[in-house]
Amino acid sequence: MRPTVFECNIVHLPKIKDRKGNITPVHSGMSLPFDIKRIFYLYDIPAGESRGAHAHYECHQFLIAASGSFEVLLDDGKTKRMVMLNQPHYGLYIPPGIWAAEMNFSSGAICLVLASHTYNEKDYIREYNTFLSYAG
Repeated sequence: MRPTVFECNIVHLPKIKDRKGNITPVHSGMSLPFDIKRIFYLYDIPAGESRGAHAHYECHQFLIAASGSFEVLLDDGKTKRMVMLNQPHYGLYIPPGIWAAEMNFSSGAICLVLASHTYNEKDYIREYNTFLSYAG
């Protein structure tokens, strides 16, 4: 059974407040339902541009708006759902088999991505029609 967009959950991460600034720890396998094998971030995205627009066969991802805001369009092949990320202590869990596209980035936005797998081009579904066939 393939995952649905309703299995893409917003996760509230701990926020440790201090008058000098806040900190949010993320623990592999505790805060997230997977062990982190790769971390990368998207930044300097021109206004109106989108990123992502693909799915994975095996890789789980967790997206955080480390700065600014952006929206994520989630698609399971039957249902679409839009999620706004705009606070650094909230993240979006995306299981494999979900098409995701990040869009509507605010000026200076940074999208932090925590992934369950190292980069492997063979794990990507980049063509939407291929994804629809895969999603069944």
